[in-house]
Amino acid sequence: MNNRVRELRTLLGWSQADLGDKLDVSRQTVNAIETGKYDPSLPLAFKIARLFEMPIESIFTPGEQA
Repeated sequence: MNNRVRELRTLLGWSQADLGDKLDVSRQTVNAIETGKYDPSLPLAFKIARLFEMPIESIFTPGEQA
């Protein structure tokens, strides 16, 4: 799955730790999502979409299947 989390976080001037605090996850989790090593759970993906005030499909898009 591809995502725009890093782009959106950077536009707001937030660090990975800042975003992690807002989402109640670790900075490492934010890094793993941004680098595509971890696909967030559906509840977390919705939380991210609400935080950025965007539709979930504007942030997360299908990537290549493994």
